[in-house]
Amino acid sequence: MTESKAKEFNKIKHIIAVMSGKGGVGKSLVSALTALALRKQGDKVGILDADITGPSIPKMFGITDKPGVNEIGMIPVSSSTGIKIMSINLFLPNDDDAVIWRGPLIGKAITEFWEEVLWEELDYLIVDLPPGTADAPLTVLQTIPVTGVIIVFTPQKLTSMVVRKAVKMAQQMNKPILGVVENMSYLYIPNTRKKLEIFGKSHMEDMANAAGTSLATRLPIDPQLATLCDEGKIEQYQNSEWDGFIRNLTEKVIS
Repeated sequence: MTESKAKEFNKIKHIIAVMSGKGGVGKSLVSALTALALRKQGDKVGILDADITGPSIPKMFGITDKPGVNEIGMIPVSSSTGIKIMSINLFLPNDDDAVIWRGPLIGKAITEFWEEVLWEELDYLIVDLPPGTADAPLTVLQTIPVTGVIIVFTPQKLTSMVVRKAVKMAQQMNKPILGVVENMSYLYIPNTRKKLEIFGKSHMEDMANAAGTSLATRLPIDPQLATLCDEGKIEQYQNSEWDGFIRNLTEKVIS
C-alpha cells in the first residue's frame, strides 16, 4: 500500500489567487474580505496563506489555535464563521517570529499546504500570495490549479507600474484575471459626503484595461476596518458594495 496525500480526499471547486507585484497594497485584506463575502453567500471557503515570510491572515481573524493532524494530513483551523485557514504563523511559537527561509523551502511549504492539508469539500479556496513574481507566486501558479486571479493595487503610479508585472505574469501563465481591486483608493468624509483621493487619482479603469477585465472596484481607507483587523475581528466588517463585487465575480467564475 502507498501513503495517500490529503489532496486525494479534497474536493475543491474553484481556486482564486490574490496577487500583486507590490508589497503593502492589501492582498491579505482582499483575500480575507473575499473569503468573508463568499461565506456570506453560503459557500464553503478556505484560505491558504502562501505569504510564508509575511503571514497576516491569522491575526486578522484572531486565530491562535494550532492546526491539527490525523492519519491523512494537517487539519486547518476554522474561524468563527467557518472559514478554514492554514498559515505558517499558526505553527510558530510567537506570531512575530521571523521565517528566514530560502526560496526552495518556501516553495516546499506552499506545496505542502496544498497537498497535505485536509481541506475536504470547498466551493472556494482563496490563496493569499506574497508580493513579486518570483519563487512563491510561481510555485502557486504552476503547482495549484488556479481558476483565476484577483489583482490588488493602490492609486500611486509607481505601484501601478510594479503591479502590471504581476498582471503580465498571470497572462503569460494563462491564468484568467477575474477582477482588479484598487485598495486605499479614497477616504470618505461623512460630513461633506466627499471622497478624498489621498494617494492620487484613481487608476482603476486603466488597470482593468491592462488586465483585460471589466470587473473592478475600489476599497476606501477605512479606520473601522483597520481597527477590526488589528483586533482580530475582521469577520464583523460590513461592506455591501464589496459583497456586490464578489457576487459578480462568482457569476463570472461559474459561467
